[in-house]
Amino acid sequence: MKYDVYFYEAFEEEERQLRHFLPSSVKAGFTYKTIQECNHTDPPADIISTRTQTIVPDEWLNQVKAFLSRSTGYDYYKTLRRKAKPTVHFGYLPLYCNRSVAEQAMLLWMALTRKLPVQIKQFSSFDRDGITGREVQNKVLLVVGVGNIGYEIVRIGRGLDMTVYGVDIVKKHDDVDYVNFEDKVSMADIIVTAMNLTPENTGYFNYKKLKNAKPGALFINIARGEQSIPSDIKRLLDEGILGGVAMDVYPFENELGMALRTGTEVKNPELKIVRELANYPNVIQTPHNAFNTEEAVVRKSEQSVRQIEHFINHEKLLWEIPK
Repeated sequence: MKYDVYFYEAFEEEERQLRHFLPSSVKAGFTYKTIQECNHTDPPADIISTRTQTIVPDEWLNQVKAFLSRSTGYDYYKTLRRKAKPTVHFGYLPLYCNRSVAEQAMLLWMALTRKLPVQIKQFSSFDRDGITGREVQNKVLLVVGVGNIGYEIVRIGRGLDMTVYGVDIVKKHDDVDYVNFEDKVSMADIIVTAMNLTPENTGYFNYKKLKNAKPGALFINIARGEQSIPSDIKRLLDEGILGGVAMDVYPFENELGMALRTGTEVKNPELKIVRELANYPNVIQTPHNAFNTEEAVVRKSEQSVRQIEHFINHEKLLWEIPK
Protein backbone atom coordinates (compact mmCIF):
# COMPACT_ATOMS: atom_id res chain seq x y z
CA MET A 1 0.00 0.00 0.00
CA LYS A 2 1.26 3.46 -0.90
CA TYR A 3 -0.40 5.23 2.06
CA ASP A 4 -1.45 4.43 5.62
CA VAL A 5 -4.77 6.21 5.05
CA TYR A 6 -6.47 7.71 2.01
CA PHE A 7 -9.18 10.36 2.28
CA TYR A 8 -11.72 10.55 -0.53
CA GLU A 9 -14.12 13.50 -0.88
CA ALA A 10 -11.86 15.73 1.20
CA PHE A 11 -12.50 19.32 0.20
CA GLU A 12 -9.85 22.02 0.64
CA GLU A 13 -10.69 23.21 4.15
CA GLU A 14 -11.05 19.68 5.46
CA GLU A 15 -7.75 18.55 3.97
CA ARG A 16 -6.03 21.50 5.60
CA GLN A 17 -7.39 20.58 9.03
CA LEU A 18 -6.64 16.87 8.59
CA ARG A 19 -3.04 17.69 7.73
CA HIS A 20 -2.88 19.90 10.81
CA PHE A 21 -3.88 17.06 13.15
CA LEU A 22 -2.10 14.17 11.43
CA PRO A 23 1.29 13.24 12.92
CA SER A 24 4.22 13.18 10.52
CA SER A 25 4.52 9.41 11.04
CA VAL A 26 1.20 8.81 9.22
CA LYS A 27 1.38 8.88 5.44
CA ALA A 28 -1.91 10.17 4.06
CA GLY A 29 -3.33 10.73 0.58
CA PHE A 30 -6.14 13.14 -0.29
CA THR A 31 -8.58 13.82 -3.10
CA TYR A 32 -11.81 15.77 -3.41
CA LYS A 33 -13.08 13.06 -5.77
CA THR A 34 -14.94 9.83 -5.08
CA ILE A 35 -13.39 6.41 -5.66
CA GLN A 36 -15.31 6.02 -8.90
CA GLU A 37 -14.22 9.45 -10.16
CA CYS A 38 -10.59 8.56 -9.46
CA ASN A 39 -10.92 5.27 -11.35
CA HIS A 40 -8.89 3.58 -8.63
CA THR A 41 -8.93 -0.15 -9.25
CA ASP A 42 -6.86 -1.07 -6.17
CA PRO A 43 -7.10 0.46 -2.70
CA PRO A 44 -4.27 2.97 -2.13
CA ALA A 45 -4.15 2.45 1.65
CA ASP A 46 -4.98 0.04 4.46
CA ILE A 47 -7.43 2.60 5.86
CA ILE A 48 -9.96 4.17 3.50
CA SER A 49 -12.08 7.15 4.53
CA THR A 50 -15.08 8.42 2.56
CA ARG A 51 -18.08 10.70 3.03
CA THR A 52 -21.42 10.35 1.21
CA GLN A 53 -20.98 9.96 -2.54
CA THR A 54 -18.37 7.22 -2.90
CA ILE A 55 -19.35 3.70 -3.92
CA VAL A 56 -16.83 1.27 -2.46
CA PRO A 57 -15.92 -1.56 -4.89
CA ASP A 58 -16.92 -4.95 -3.49
CA GLU A 59 -13.45 -6.34 -4.08
CA TRP A 60 -12.00 -3.72 -1.74
CA LEU A 61 -14.00 -5.09 1.18
CA ASN A 62 -11.53 -7.91 1.65
CA GLN A 63 -8.38 -5.93 0.82
CA VAL A 64 -8.74 -2.93 3.13
CA LYS A 65 -8.23 -3.26 6.87
CA ALA A 66 -10.51 -0.42 7.95
CA PHE A 67 -13.08 1.94 6.51
CA LEU A 68 -13.88 5.25 8.19
CA SER A 69 -17.05 7.19 7.42
CA ARG A 70 -16.77 10.96 7.80
CA SER A 71 -20.49 11.41 7.18
CA THR A 72 -23.00 12.23 9.91
CA GLY A 73 -24.79 8.99 9.06
CA TYR A 74 -23.32 5.61 8.33
CA ASP A 75 -26.24 3.68 6.86
CA TYR A 76 -24.21 2.76 3.78
CA TYR A 77 -21.33 1.44 5.89
CA LYS A 78 -23.72 -0.91 7.69
CA THR A 79 -24.49 -2.45 4.30
CA LEU A 80 -20.79 -2.76 3.51
CA ARG A 81 -20.10 -4.37 6.85
CA ARG A 82 -22.59 -7.15 6.15
CA LYS A 83 -20.72 -7.99 2.94
CA ALA A 84 -17.16 -7.81 4.33
CA LYS A 85 -15.08 -10.29 6.29
CA PRO A 86 -15.50 -10.10 10.09
CA THR A 87 -11.90 -8.92 10.37
CA VAL A 88 -12.56 -5.70 8.42
CA HIS A 89 -13.26 -2.72 10.67
CA PHE A 90 -15.85 -0.01 9.99
CA GLY A 91 -15.77 3.23 11.93
CA TYR A 92 -17.75 6.42 12.32
CA LEU A 93 -17.29 9.77 14.03
CA PRO A 94 -19.29 10.77 17.12
CA LEU A 95 -21.21 14.03 17.26
CA TYR A 96 -19.36 16.76 15.42
CA CYS A 97 -21.92 18.67 13.36
CA ASN A 98 -25.35 18.46 15.01
CA ARG A 99 -25.34 22.21 15.68
CA SER A 100 -24.00 22.98 12.21
CA VAL A 101 -26.74 21.02 10.44
CA ALA A 102 -29.45 22.43 12.70
CA GLU A 103 -28.34 25.99 11.98
CA GLN A 104 -28.38 25.24 8.24
CA ALA A 105 -31.98 24.05 8.54
CA MET A 106 -32.87 27.32 10.27
CA LEU A 107 -30.97 29.32 7.65
CA LEU A 108 -32.96 27.63 4.88
CA TRP A 109 -36.41 28.03 6.40
CA MET A 110 -35.70 31.66 7.27
CA ALA A 111 -34.51 32.38 3.71
CA LEU A 112 -37.66 30.83 2.25
CA THR A 113 -39.93 32.52 4.78
CA ARG A 114 -38.53 35.94 3.83
CA LYS A 115 -38.37 35.09 0.09
CA LEU A 116 -34.64 35.80 0.11
CA PRO A 117 -33.83 34.27 -3.32
CA VAL A 118 -36.39 36.56 -4.99
CA GLN A 119 -35.24 39.55 -2.93
CA ILE A 120 -31.68 39.07 -4.16
CA LYS A 121 -32.81 38.69 -7.76
CA GLN A 122 -34.88 41.89 -7.62
CA PHE A 123 -32.09 44.06 -6.23
CA SER A 124 -30.98 44.91 -9.76
CA SER A 125 -34.31 46.66 -10.37
CA PHE A 126 -34.97 47.60 -6.73
CA ASP A 127 -38.46 46.21 -7.27
CA ARG A 128 -40.17 45.35 -3.97
CA ASP A 129 -43.35 43.85 -5.41
CA GLY A 130 -43.98 40.21 -4.49
CA ILE A 131 -41.18 39.92 -1.92
CA THR A 132 -43.14 40.47 1.27
CA GLY A 133 -42.20 37.60 3.53
CA ARG A 134 -43.36 36.43 6.93
CA GLU A 135 -42.03 36.37 10.48
CA VAL A 136 -41.58 33.02 12.20
CA GLN A 137 -42.67 34.00 15.69
CA ASN A 138 -45.62 31.81 16.75
CA LYS A 139 -45.41 29.78 13.55
CA VAL A 140 -45.61 25.98 13.87
CA LEU A 141 -42.39 24.02 13.32
CA LEU A 142 -42.71 20.24 12.89
CA VAL A 143 -39.40 18.41 13.32
CA VAL A 144 -39.48 14.83 12.01
CA GLY A 145 -36.72 12.85 13.64
CA VAL A 146 -35.65 14.20 17.03
CA GLY A 147 -32.21 12.70 17.41
CA ASN A 148 -29.10 14.75 18.05
CA ILE A 149 -29.62 17.05 15.05
CA GLY A 150 -33.39 17.17 15.40
CA TYR A 151 -33.15 18.15 19.06
CA GLU A 152 -30.88 21.08 18.15
CA ILE A 153 -33.49 22.16 15.58
CA VAL A 154 -36.16 21.99 18.28
CA ARG A 155 -34.04 24.20 20.56
CA ILE A 156 -33.40 26.74 17.78
CA GLY A 157 -37.11 26.85 16.92
CA ARG A 158 -37.99 27.57 20.52
CA GLY A 159 -35.39 30.31 20.61
CA LEU A 160 -37.23 31.95 17.72
CA ASP A 161 -40.49 31.80 19.72
CA MET A 162 -42.00 29.20 17.42
CA THR A 163 -44.46 26.49 18.44
CA VAL A 164 -42.41 23.32 18.06
CA TYR A 165 -43.53 19.69 17.79
CA GLY A 166 -41.42 16.57 17.34
CA VAL A 167 -42.12 13.31 15.53
CA ASP A 168 -40.10 10.23 16.46
CA ILE A 169 -40.61 6.57 17.27
CA VAL A 170 -38.07 6.90 20.10
CA LYS A 171 -39.06 9.64 22.54
CA LYS A 172 -35.77 10.22 24.32
CA HIS A 173 -36.15 13.92 25.19
CA ASP A 174 -38.48 14.70 28.08
CA ASP A 175 -38.88 18.34 27.06
CA VAL A 176 -40.07 17.66 23.48
CA ASP A 177 -43.77 17.80 22.62
CA TYR A 178 -44.07 14.58 20.61
CA VAL A 179 -46.95 14.16 18.17
CA ASN A 180 -48.04 11.95 15.27
CA PHE A 181 -47.10 13.38 11.89
CA GLU A 182 -50.61 12.98 10.51
CA ASP A 183 -52.10 14.90 13.46
CA LYS A 184 -50.00 18.05 12.94
CA VAL A 185 -49.06 18.15 9.24
CA SER A 186 -52.08 20.29 8.42
CA MET A 187 -51.04 22.83 11.08
CA ALA A 188 -47.30 23.04 10.36
CA ASP A 189 -45.91 26.15 8.72
CA ILE A 190 -42.47 24.53 8.41
CA ILE A 191 -41.65 20.82 8.20
CA VAL A 192 -38.03 19.74 8.72
CA THR A 193 -36.77 16.20 8.35
CA ALA A 194 -33.82 15.22 10.52
CA MET A 195 -34.39 11.45 10.41
CA ASN A 196 -31.73 8.84 9.86
CA LEU A 197 -32.29 6.69 6.80
CA THR A 198 -33.92 3.28 7.17
CA PRO A 199 -35.75 1.01 4.70
CA GLU A 200 -38.99 2.03 6.45
CA ASN A 201 -38.58 5.79 5.91
CA THR A 202 -37.18 5.70 2.38
CA GLY A 203 -39.62 7.79 0.33
CA TYR A 204 -41.38 8.89 3.53
CA PHE A 205 -42.11 12.42 2.24
CA ASN A 206 -44.14 11.53 -0.81
CA TYR A 207 -47.21 13.16 -2.33
CA LYS A 208 -49.65 11.14 -0.22
CA LYS A 209 -47.79 12.02 2.99
CA LEU A 210 -47.66 15.76 2.28
CA LYS A 211 -50.85 16.41 0.32
CA ASN A 212 -52.63 17.34 3.56
CA ALA A 213 -49.98 19.88 4.52
CA LYS A 214 -51.05 23.40 5.37
CA PRO A 215 -51.24 25.35 2.07
CA GLY A 216 -47.99 27.27 1.67
CA ALA A 217 -46.03 25.14 4.15
CA LEU A 218 -42.26 24.94 3.75
CA PHE A 219 -40.43 21.61 3.54
CA ILE A 220 -36.75 21.39 4.51
CA ASN A 221 -34.60 18.27 3.95
CA ILE A 222 -31.18 18.32 5.62
CA ALA A 223 -31.31 14.60 6.48
CA ARG A 224 -31.21 12.10 3.60
CA GLY A 225 -32.19 12.66 -0.02
CA GLU A 226 -33.83 9.25 -0.25
CA GLN A 227 -36.52 10.35 2.20
CA SER A 228 -38.17 12.74 -0.27
CA ILE A 229 -39.20 12.04 -3.87
CA PRO A 230 -38.34 14.93 -6.25
CA SER A 231 -41.24 14.25 -8.64
CA ASP A 232 -43.69 14.32 -5.73
CA ILE A 233 -42.10 17.48 -4.31
CA LYS A 234 -42.45 19.16 -7.71
CA ARG A 235 -46.11 18.19 -7.89
CA LEU A 236 -46.74 19.55 -4.39
CA LEU A 237 -45.11 22.85 -5.39
CA ASP A 238 -46.95 23.05 -8.71
CA GLU A 239 -50.28 22.45 -6.98
CA GLY A 240 -49.57 25.13 -4.37
CA ILE A 241 -49.65 22.72 -1.46
CA LEU A 242 -46.05 23.49 -0.56
CA GLY A 243 -45.03 27.13 -0.61
CA GLY A 244 -41.31 26.44 -0.71
CA VAL A 245 -38.70 23.69 -0.49
CA ALA A 246 -35.06 23.62 0.57
CA MET A 247 -32.82 20.63 -0.05
CA ASP A 248 -29.26 19.97 1.06
CA VAL A 249 -29.40 16.25 0.24
CA TYR A 250 -30.62 14.32 -2.79
CA PRO A 251 -31.51 10.80 -3.93
CA PHE A 252 -28.86 9.16 -6.14
CA GLU A 253 -26.50 11.83 -4.84
CA ASN A 254 -23.34 10.14 -6.10
CA GLU A 255 -24.68 10.32 -9.66
CA LEU A 256 -25.86 13.91 -9.21
CA GLY A 257 -22.60 15.11 -7.69
CA MET A 258 -20.47 13.53 -10.40
CA ALA A 259 -22.68 14.96 -13.16
CA LEU A 260 -22.56 18.47 -11.74
CA ARG A 261 -18.80 18.37 -11.18
CA THR A 262 -18.10 17.13 -14.69
CA GLY A 263 -20.80 19.08 -16.51
CA THR A 264 -22.44 15.94 -17.85
CA GLU A 265 -26.17 15.36 -18.16
CA VAL A 266 -28.00 13.38 -15.50
CA LYS A 267 -29.92 10.40 -16.80
CA ASN A 268 -32.03 9.47 -13.80
CA PRO A 269 -35.54 10.99 -14.23
CA GLU A 270 -35.74 12.00 -10.57
CA LEU A 271 -32.44 13.86 -10.88
CA LYS A 272 -33.70 15.62 -13.98
CA ILE A 273 -36.49 16.95 -11.79
CA VAL A 274 -33.94 18.03 -9.17
CA ARG A 275 -32.31 20.12 -11.91
CA GLU A 276 -35.71 21.54 -12.92
CA LEU A 277 -36.46 22.55 -9.35
CA ALA A 278 -33.31 24.67 -9.28
CA ASN A 279 -35.18 27.18 -11.48
CA TYR A 280 -38.09 27.57 -9.07
CA PRO A 281 -38.02 30.90 -7.20
CA ASN A 282 -39.25 29.18 -4.03
CA VAL A 283 -36.66 26.37 -4.04
CA ILE A 284 -33.20 26.50 -2.47
CA GLN A 285 -30.66 23.77 -3.23
CA THR A 286 -27.29 23.51 -1.47
CA PRO A 287 -24.51 20.95 -2.20
CA HIS A 288 -24.81 18.69 0.86
CA ASN A 289 -23.08 21.34 2.91
CA ALA A 290 -25.16 21.58 6.10
CA PHE A 291 -22.46 19.81 8.12
CA ASN A 292 -19.82 22.27 6.96
CA THR A 293 -18.78 25.00 9.38
CA GLU A 294 -15.26 25.88 10.46
CA GLU A 295 -16.02 24.54 13.93
CA ALA A 296 -17.48 21.27 12.64
CA VAL A 297 -14.60 20.68 10.23
CA VAL A 298 -12.11 21.06 13.10
CA ARG A 299 -14.05 18.59 15.25
CA LYS A 300 -14.44 16.14 12.34
CA SER A 301 -10.75 16.27 11.43
CA GLU A 302 -9.57 15.84 15.01
CA GLN A 303 -11.87 12.85 15.52
CA SER A 304 -10.83 11.30 12.19
CA VAL A 305 -7.16 11.47 13.17
CA ARG A 306 -7.89 9.99 16.59
CA GLN A 307 -9.60 7.06 14.84
CA ILE A 308 -6.66 6.53 12.48
CA GLU A 309 -3.96 6.75 15.16
CA HIS A 310 -5.88 4.34 17.39
CA PHE A 311 -6.24 1.82 14.57
CA ILE A 312 -2.57 2.03 13.60
CA ASN A 313 -1.54 1.47 17.24
CA HIS A 314 -4.19 -1.06 18.31
CA GLU A 315 -5.64 -2.66 15.14
CA LYS A 316 -9.12 -1.50 16.16
CA LEU A 317 -11.12 1.72 16.01
CA LEU A 318 -12.29 3.91 18.86
CA TRP A 319 -15.79 4.19 17.43
CA GLU A 320 -16.84 1.05 15.62
CA ILE A 321 -20.10 0.82 13.65
CA PRO A 322 -22.31 -1.72 15.47
CA LYS A 323 -22.60 -5.11 13.83
